[in-house]
This record gives sequence, C-alpha cells and structure tokens, in this order.
Amino acid sequence: MTYRFPTQSNLYRGESEPVKRPKEFACFSYDEQHQYHIGDRSMKWYYTPALGADLSQGYEDFIKHDDSIDEHLDSLLTTIVHHEKETKKPIDANIVTWRGMMTKIMAVPFDNRDGFEMNATLYRGAIFIEENNEYKKASKEAQQNWRSAIPQDVMQYWGYKFETLSTIPRPWGETSRDYIENRDSHVTNNKEQYCSVVRTGIGKSIICIGGEVDAIWDSKPNPTYVELKTSANPTSGRDEENFHRKLMKWWIQSFLLGVPKIIVGFRSPDGILTKVEEIKTMTIPHMVKSMGKAHWDGDVCINFAGAFLEWLRQTITTEGVWRIRSAPKSNFIEVFQVEQVGHGNIITDEFMNWRIQLSLADATTSVNAERTPGVLEGG
Repeated sequence: MTYRFPTQSNLYRGESEPVKRPKEFACFSYDEQHQYHIGDRSMKWYYTPALGADLSQGYEDFIKHDDSIDEHLDSLLTTIVHHEKETKKPIDANIVTWRGMMTKIMAVPFDNRDGFEMNATLYRGAIFIEENNEYKKASKEAQQNWRSAIPQDVMQYWGYKFETLSTIPRPWGETSRDYIENRDSHVTNNKEQYCSVVRTGIGKSIICIGGEVDAIWDSKPNPTYVELKTSANPTSGRDEENFHRKLMKWWIQSFLLGVPKIIVGFRSPDGILTKVEEIKTMTIPHMVKSMGKAHWDGDVCINFAGAFLEWLRQTITTEGVWRIRSAPKSNFIEVFQVEQVGHGNIITDEFMNWRIQLSLADATTSVNAERTPGVLEGG
C-alpha cells in the first residue's frame, strides 16, 4: 500500500509552526583519510580569503571523498551511542536523520524538479531516515551528462576550494602567517569534515540531526558556526532567480543546525573569486520577500515540514524498511513499505545492542527501586 502526502505550497501558508531552537549535544569528525573520530579535531576557523583567487587552482591534486559508498547513518548513530553512554539515557527524538534529508523535505514545496528517495525504519518509537544510495548515484550520473562550458566536477570543486581559501586549522593567533598567506596553494581535501549533532523540533516532532559545519567564527564552548557557499555573480533576472532558490537551500541548511551566518564567495563565470559577502541566516526569508517576486516562503517550508513529519509518524507505525519518495515534478511525497521485517542497514548492530543494554539497565534500576523498603516512621 502506498500513502501519499500533498506538497503544494498553497496548502501550508500562514504563520509558521513552533520551532525549537537547535541545540548541539555532540559532535564528531572525519580526518584526512575520512576516518571517524568523536569530538572536534577537524573543526576549522574562518579567516577572510583573498579576492582574485582562482577557484580552479589545484583541481588536479584534489583529494576527493568517494561519496558513492553508502555510509548510512553509521557515524551519527555511533555519536549518539557515545553521548548516551555519558548521560545513561536515550536521546529524546521522534526523528533521527542527516541534515541533508531534512533539507530536501523542507524544500520540496518549492523545489520538486529532481525528486528524491529515502529509506526509513521505526525503532523503539523513533523513525530513522537515510538517503537511498542507489537513487543518489543514479541522479549524480544524470547530472554528469548535463552539457555545460565547464565540467560539473570542476564547478563542484570551486565550492571546496573556497572552503580551503577561507579556513585555518587553529584560531588566528595560533596560526602562522605563512599558512594564512599560502592557502591558495594548499591541497583541497573534502574527506576531512567536522559534524555537529543537534536536537531541534518543528511543530509536534522532535528531531535529532547531524550535519557538516564548514567553520566557526570564534572558539568553543559557545562557537558561532558559519556556512561557506559559492555562487556566480548575478548579472540577469534569471541569475537573480537562481540565486534566490540557492538562498532557500542555504537558509534551510543553516536554520536546521542553528548556524547564524552564511559567507558567500561570488565568482566570475570562469571561477575567479570576485566578492565575499556575509548574510545573517535569520534575515534571508525577509530579504527574499523584500526583493519582490519571491519564489519561496520560509513559513511554508516550516509548516510543510511540521505537517509532513507528524503525518509520517502516524504512517510508519511498524518495523521493516520504508521508502519515502518524491518523484520529479510530483505534487506528492509517497511512502510505502519495501521490507516487512527488520531495519535493513539503516540502524547499526552497535546501536541496537546498546539500546538493548540501556533498556535492560533501566529495567533493573526500576526493579531494584521497587524492592527497596521504605523508611518506617515512628519508633
């Protein structure tokens, strides 16, 4: 049986659903070989890049992560287990997923061109959602066939190169002048990542999200995160429209993790960095509306996400593997079961074994508490 949820934007207009401010409760890193580590060892600090830089420089030496490998939710779940072992209690969440999945869901009322597919499973009251890797690989192959003056791989590299030009591994006072001034010659490596794990909420659903953070503005324990993005210099009405659509994705990504600032590197058509601009995340929806001809609405994105997640929780009520699908240019998200039992590879054995241990420990504590005799009053 296939369940369908409408995505037309006009159904979700009005004042936005209540939103819980994202709160980071854990973090993890991938090192230069993309090996997992708990903690912030791969965190970078933002430092203004030099204008005029060639974003294509070093493309031949690019150390590129093979994202065709299906990593599921493994790193996110390992981080949650580490946190729960410290707190001795399970996280409070109805939905557990990567930020990328929530971004696709929130954007779909205004961006249904490419579609998406996700896998989901219900485990101990929470729905775990991952990307369907086969669909992702097929979509990337189709994009590689798009004809453009500059290959897609090179244009994607420009974004990673901008991150290399805009970050340093330690705070400014602890980084050598030589390192800062020679960032344009540093090899770009997107295997290295720093990821934040937050608890947030939209409407009636509590969400645990993991997502990559590009850099911080200052130091922990209360860092100001920043997103680093690149865009062509808008030179026409069509360019402005495309930039507004980019702003929607950037706003959603930053909104979900609680990132307050986006730094945009504007480039020429051939990849020369011409301007750097800072944008406050919270101002983006109003900024787009004030420009006129708004192609999206932040309140609609929030309302749709709140309604969809509540519906999803009422739809996925048994175990097994479920598919969440939005076909290209469709006005519906479809949900249907593809495996009747188990959880596929969405949830790791480590995570399930830990949750069993945790529940047994809770049960033992409860039994011992009931058996402890009370203190008799009087004498």
